[in-house]
Amino acid sequence: MDCQAFIEQQVASLRQTVGDGLAINALSGGVDSSVVTALGHRALGDRLKTVFIDNALMREGEPERVVQMFAELDIPVRRVNAMQEFLGALAGLTDPEEKRQAITATFYREVFGRLVRESGAKFLLHGTILTDIEETVAGIKRQHNILAQIGVDPEQEYGYQVLEPLATLRKDGVRELAQQLGLPPEITERIPFPGPALATRIVGEVTPERLATVRTATVIVEEELADTHAFQYMAVLLQDKATGIRDGRREFGDIIVVRCIDSVDAREATAVELPWAKLSRICRRITAIPGVNRCLYDLTPKPPATIEYV
Repeated sequence: MDCQAFIEQQVASLRQTVGDGLAINALSGGVDSSVVTALGHRALGDRLKTVFIDNALMREGEPERVVQMFAELDIPVRRVNAMQEFLGALAGLTDPEEKRQAITATFYREVFGRLVRESGAKFLLHGTILTDIEETVAGIKRQHNILAQIGVDPEQEYGYQVLEPLATLRKDGVRELAQQLGLPPEITERIPFPGPALATRIVGEVTPERLATVRTATVIVEEELADTHAFQYMAVLLQDKATGIRDGRREFGDIIVVRCIDSVDAREATAVELPWAKLSRICRRITAIPGVNRCLYDLTPKPPATIEYV
């Protein structure tokens, strides 16, 4: 791919489509949304309003880190607190698709719809990539950022048009663009992190307590596996519990699964063969989390598994 030609084409397209109007986009800090933010800022300048929606589902310290990182790139980002809205929408839900639908509806209709009305923007810039579209259309797993491709008219439903400058690219192509746009390594080399965030790493109901557990486990896994340079690694909290022993007493505790995979574009993936000493250290640290007494390592490739659990 000729990255410079692609950038020029998308910048010109965004300018032509938005015209003298305003556009808005949500930044998560992932490479897809970061590239869209950089492209949109290059095309529209201060006519692009970028927000970071704090949905209570992010990793430890992520909201502050992302906003600061883009401030250093001279791209202003407004942080919006929507934690209670998302947690309220997810309360009581255990079905994966119901959870994804709740996040989608809360994001687009409630939180983003309000921000769009406040800003007067008529366009939403979206970080949709080709793999998102393929998995959703095939019925494998609905991605939160897929609308028109499954028959949802965002202008009719939410009051704005969606523009998807990355819809023809896969993850490796997006990383090339990120480098060409001058984004820092923390973004260009960042492991994939889904839009629904830690909600995809909790099997069963998403609660503040369960989020705290998987957030702590995520810190451990990312610290321990960063030097593997794997495509993606994560901690997942299962719905099941297991009998264990804590301080000489029986404990019916949580189970954390560790996943570390290699891939190029997320269509296929294989588990990384990690050293036993590293797996043992991860296990010791994770089972030290209050309430967690089992740590498993997932060897399943994609297919038959998906990369995420929810």
